[in-house]
Amino acid sequence: MNYAAIKKTDVANGPGVRVSLYVSGCTHHCKGCFNQETWDFAYGRPFDQTAVKEIMEALEPGYIRGFSLLGGEPFEPANQEVLVSLLRHIRERYPHKTIWCYSGYLFDQDMLAGKLGSPDITREMLGYLDILVDGEFVLAEKDLNLRFKGSRNQRIINVPKSLQEGRVVLWDGAEYA
Repeated sequence: MNYAAIKKTDVANGPGVRVSLYVSGCTHHCKGCFNQETWDFAYGRPFDQTAVKEIMEALEPGYIRGFSLLGGEPFEPANQEVLVSLLRHIRERYPHKTIWCYSGYLFDQDMLAGKLGSPDITREMLGYLDILVDGEFVLAEKDLNLRFKGSRNQRIINVPKSLQEGRVVLWDGAEYA
């Protein structure tokens, strides 16, 4: 897997100051995408132990609220195997920091339905997330006033509650804030 960037002080992709990883590779190709260069799976640099170390060290300070995973597309089957290991490591070392993920795939129709590579890996990835912003970016639904998402069709999902209740539970803006 390749990645486009690691941002150590991101304030746009979840509450508080966060560390963000932008992975490479996306098959959605949303019209108006702000990050088109990351559609290419070969874009950027190989994700290796140096990148893992950089992320883990960047997460250390107390003022860092959490980790955000974006793309490209984190839930592309080609990216999941590497990312599930990273998320596991983050959750183990920083259990009180939140993990947000942005995906063009849908939580209920794609991820839980087992349509994205190995259902076990997809389910494990979901198990490490606090919040999932799902749904493709739709240019006609773009709204600059939205908090933490780009278009009105996208959902901000409380993943633990959704998995527990067996239905999509939207984030109310309080927990994981």
